[in-house]
Amino acid sequence: MTKTKKRWGDRKDGRRLRDIDGLHQAMAHLLPNRCDSEIFIKEKMDVTNIIRYIEEKKAEDPASKLKAFHIFVAAIAKTVYHREQLNRFVAGRRFYQRNVVSLAFVVRRKFNDESEESLLVLKTKEDTKLSDISRKITGDVKEIKDGEKGNVDKALDLFSGLPRPIQMMVAKLVRILDFFGKMPEAITSGDTNYASVLLSNIGSIKCGAPYHHLNNYGTNSIMITIGEIKKEQVPDKDGILVIRDVVDFGITLDERIADGFYFARSVKLLKHIIENPALLEEPLIEGVEYEG
Repeated sequence: MTKTKKRWGDRKDGRRLRDIDGLHQAMAHLLPNRCDSEIFIKEKMDVTNIIRYIEEKKAEDPASKLKAFHIFVAAIAKTVYHREQLNRFVAGRRFYQRNVVSLAFVVRRKFNDESEESLLVLKTKEDTKLSDISRKITGDVKEIKDGEKGNVDKALDLFSGLPRPIQMMVAKLVRILDFFGKMPEAITSGDTNYASVLLSNIGSIKCGAPYHHLNNYGTNSIMITIGEIKKEQVPDKDGILVIRDVVDFGITLDERIADGFYFARSVKLLKHIIENPALLEEPLIEGVEYEG
């Protein structure tokens, strides 16, 4: 990712973009809320090679904890690294380029209706590989299920015990700080609403990939739901129907950060990486050749 010297108007989590075209700059004022600027893409991903790849890794190392979700996370991170506009956000009616690629999701401590949920944010670096992401997710999820809570979870627990008038005052203050980019880093670093991409792995409970809205609070510009892996008949390159392992991705984006052509090419890159998981053995910054 391009690194530049910090200038006046930059934020702790991103540098201000000063060369935005007039159309998109106007959109930040005419459509100030992220939820008013959503577009939704439903895309079917062929994950047959991912299933084989995981089987090969487990044959090499029976103790391997690699999962399809880990590969999805790494593939999305690599896509964002090489499609930098995906890592933009609009805040306070200004455009920013995020400093890091981060992915976030919610972890349920147990698979039942009463179980608590905790927030997990994964920050990547240019030299991050699939093995690093798999190890990090496995370790962090275990800590959460063992009872460890992050700063955001603790702050939310404290907030829930306040009287309603105090809650309203705190919420108003938070929105003001959020608008001007002055939220404490101790909160934003662990808040899923400040991640590059927010994920919901609905497939883990045998569901499809529904539409999920963006949030006006925070800086998150991309929400992806991941459905259940299933077998389907799909046409190959010669038009012959074959049985493949597939999964649906539901992708909600803030249309203010890029245009439809850019989004479409980005989805093509993501599909290419998912169909070739061995690419993720290299650092995220390593280039990918594909027909965009």
